[in-house]
Amino acid sequence: MPFRLADAIFWVAVACCCIAQLAIIRSIVRSPSLGDAAAPSSRARRAAEVAWAIIPGIALAVVLAFTWRAMHQAPSAVTGARPAAVTSQT
Repeated sequence: MPFRLADAIFWVAVACCCIAQLAIIRSIVRSPSLGDAAAPSSRARRAAEVAWAIIPGIALAVVLAFTWRAMHQAPSAVTGARPAAVTSQT
């Protein structure tokens, strides 16, 4: 399959999303915890903060996977056209 402009744009978008997601996760890991680290509410808050950083990244990976799949489907599957051998004139 030849490399197309759409593929290049897709991979640039993937790279940008990965860099941004890594920056978000890095900021979560490096940020100082709020108040006393041993407090249960602080740990729960920290866990929620990490979850809110990781879950959108997973959702983004799923969206990118579906996008890649949609970009590389067979042309007949995208347009809904039937092959010429199947069509019949009655």
